[in-house]
This record gives sequence, structure tokens and C-alpha cells, in this order.
Amino acid sequence: MINAAISHLALQLNQQFKNNFQLIEDVVIVSNLVELDGSVAPNANNKLILTLVNIEKDTMPFRPNQAFHSHGDRQLQHSAPLYLNLYLLMSAHFGAGNYTEALKYISQAIGFFQQRPVLDQQNSPGLDERIEKLVLDIENLKISELNNLWSLLGGRYLPSMLYKVRMITVDANAVIGQVPIITNPQFITGN
Repeated sequence: MINAAISHLALQLNQQFKNNFQLIEDVVIVSNLVELDGSVAPNANNKLILTLVNIEKDTMPFRPNQAFHSHGDRQLQHSAPLYLNLYLLMSAHFGAGNYTEALKYISQAIGFFQQRPVLDQQNSPGLDERIEKLVLDIENLKISELNNLWSLLGGRYLPSMLYKVRMITVDANAVIGQVPIITNPQFITGN
């Protein structure tokens, strides 16, 4: 599910870049910035990289805990969907000679998500059917927080933007119980 969401964002950006810059190959990839050994991720040069940097449970105040659906003479009790927030770092990895290209691509991507901050089944064909919608919000980081993030990632700073991608619905649709439907309740009174 998480892979489907991030891959869809990369697909949307690649389509935008191909339309606006008459490109043939993809410029946006989903990848780590560096490998575990500290080397640059393969195929990252001259690319806009989408990297997942955190996952958190969305703690919006009220959501029903469980869903019920009728099935014959019983109601099936399903587990509640899980709503996640994904923190997605978008980095322009272009060499020193292509720094202006890095700025061009990251500006174009920011503009695209500014125009389309919500991707759903209606406006974004190909979005995984298990995902209701993706809502992108820019996360502002202070310089010290930015320094901590890049230190954690093990890389040197690149032109980048951090997005909070909200409302990822992970619904296993698992039945966790059955409850009989009472159609004609009769009350028993004691004498």
C-alpha cells in the first residue's frame, strides 16, 4: 500500500515532466539517497528522488473503531481502517554542473503539488483502489531540524522539500467477528 502511494506520486510527476519538458525517460525515482555502505544510490544522478523518511499513525479525533456489514442473518464485524501519514522527502540529485536543472525540477514538482494537493480516484487515474485519497502538505523544517534529517539520512544536503502525505487508508478488510441480527426482539418480564 505504501509502495503504491509513493510510486503513484512518482508516476504523476514523471508524466508532468514528460509533458512540460518533452522528456523520454523518467526523471523521478523512488529510492534511498544513499546505500547502507554510504555510497550514492544507483541511478540517482540527475534524478528527482522520492524517499520515505517516516511513517506515523494519523491521530484525527473521531473515527469509528469498527465497521459492520450485513451478511444474511448476521452482521460481519470488520477491523477499522488504519490511516497513516507518510513523510516524503523530495530531493533534486543533480551534479554541480546541473544545479540550475535541480532547481528547475524541484520548482516544477512543488508547483505540480501546489496545483494538485489532493489526488483521488477521480482526478488521478491509476491510483490504487485501496487508497481513498492522498493529501500533500508541505512540512516546514527549521535549519536545525533540516540538519538533523540530512544527518540521519547519511547524505549531504540537496535542494529538497518535505511533504506530509495524509489519509493513506490501509484496510485489510478482515472479518473479526459475527453478530446475529435481531429482527423481532421479545422482552421477557419476570412475575
